[in-house]
Amino acid sequence: MTTVYVSAVIPAPAATVWGLVRDFNALPRWTPFVADSRIEQNQPSDRVGCIRNFVLKDGGRIREQLLGLSDYEMSCTYSILESPMAVENYIAKLSLTPVTDSNATFAEWQADFDCAAQMEPQLTHQIGVNVFKASFDALKLKMAQR
Repeated sequence: MTTVYVSAVIPAPAATVWGLVRDFNALPRWTPFVADSRIEQNQPSDRVGCIRNFVLKDGGRIREQLLGLSDYEMSCTYSILESPMAVENYIAKLSLTPVTDSNATFAEWQADFDCAAQMEPQLTHQIGVNVFKASFDALKLKMAQR
């Protein structure tokens, strides 16, 4: 099992950041690599079990299922059902925690998955840097514009 973990401090209140990222269908609004997203079968985007089907700007398609959503903990957990990445048993969790002395947000994103040993360095970099870190960097910019 491979684990990727990335954290960041977002210069905005946790409730504000959570208001954006809790929407399981909002990836195009805050990530730099998602072109379009929809929730299958017209389910609400905060219903545990719903499936988001999104298209990357490079043309790839990913389907993910919401496994858990907690407004109290400001966290969501999801799995990848289909992806162009060579991963299996992929489970990720995105969590936000208030930083009370600066009214900012401590954001954590972790994924655990299986992959071929020779693919681990590439996938760790791709997910950690090109997905998680890039998303947090974009989120920082989005929050700064508010």
